[in-house]
Amino acid sequence: MRSPTDNGPAVSRQEFDALFEQVRTWGRWAPADRGAWNRVGADHVRRAAALVRSGTVVPLGRPWDTAAGPDNRRPALHYMSDLGDAETSGPSGPSEPSTHKDFVGADFHGKGITHLDALSHVAYRGRLYGGGAARELVGSGGARFGGVGALGPLVTRGVLLDLPAVQGVAWLEPGQAVHAGDIAAAEEALGVEIGEGDAVLLRTGRFRRRRELGPWDADAACAGFHVHAVPLLAGRGIALLGGDGDSDVRPSPVEGVHSPVHTLAVAAMGVPLLDNADVEELAAACAGTDRYDFLLSVAPLNVPGGTGSPVNPVAVL
Repeated sequence: MRSPTDNGPAVSRQEFDALFEQVRTWGRWAPADRGAWNRVGADHVRRAAALVRSGTVVPLGRPWDTAAGPDNRRPALHYMSDLGDAETSGPSGPSEPSTHKDFVGADFHGKGITHLDALSHVAYRGRLYGGGAARELVGSGGARFGGVGALGPLVTRGVLLDLPAVQGVAWLEPGQAVHAGDIAAAEEALGVEIGEGDAVLLRTGRFRRRRELGPWDADAACAGFHVHAVPLLAGRGIALLGGDGDSDVRPSPVEGVHSPVHTLAVAAMGVPLLDNADVEELAAACAGTDRYDFLLSVAPLNVPGGTGSPVNPVAVL
């Protein structure tokens, strides 16, 4: 029986490199910088649309977080750039209508903002997905390969793996790893099976724990997938991986690799990651309908050369 905070067996760098080669999909698709999103075609969209029954719409994006904290070291910015007091006046007085304008900005990679990681976000041994040298393809002006602008929107079948519900707990403790056996047990208990082109979302209960116990440094300890679970996900042919953490269990079980699931998903498999999605409302909706698949829409900002984008994904049941 694993301890609630057991992050799983240690993995050597040699074993990790073998896993990387096992799940690698370089050269499989064109355009290459859309990676596994090339799996999702019109048939996938139609099948996802057929899952819409009640019409319940569930947003998954966290509120824009402008407060510093242990899990938000680089707070987002939001300030007003116009309060309606700078309108041009005409011969008859102030021009109407007055308007109010604001500025928003974020260094969004981290634990504070719901965001998508594009394929240019992660390199392993100096190589991006597909094998290109990161130093040659990513510079101060952005990425020339694997930018978020190349991805476009994703509409596909989403699958929620609600591990706390399956295990009969309120949340997984920080540091608890999710293994391939846990995924299989969740599929059986929840009556859902991960398929080709799916978006897989993991609920660890992070945001319920955060609301009840307060924030903590999720870079130091958080629940997530162990690297030994990745071959199962790769074998199912997923298009997107994400959830209420950043998919990685922390501390990392891999010697010298701080984000091994990021590395395998993005740099080896070409699977973008959806980080920090608040799936608590979605979990309640799935439990209420006793089904754990739904239409999922993820539309990143069209930022040419960007390594990712803030997003507000939407699940429709």
